[in-house]
Amino acid sequence: MGGIGIWQLVIILVIVILVFGAKKIRTLGGDLGMAIKNFKSAVKQGDEAEEEEAKQVEHKSEKVVDSDVASKKKQKA
Repeated sequence: MGGIGIWQLVIILVIVILVFGAKKIRTLGGDLGMAIKNFKSAVKQGDEAEEEEAKQVEHKSEKVVDSDVASKKKQKA
């Protein structure tokens, strides 16, 4: 009773098409799709950049640990 039925959605869709026109709605849909695609691409690039930074930090920490171990071995000898 409180929900929107299929006929109400059809009426709303017809009114939107009459107000904006089919071409304008098609253009708007294309622009929205392109925006979503660009957003996903940017998020993916950000994730890849974070992974690359994490690998660099991990590699640097391995070098530090290796040099610490080497210096401790020299001190013992």
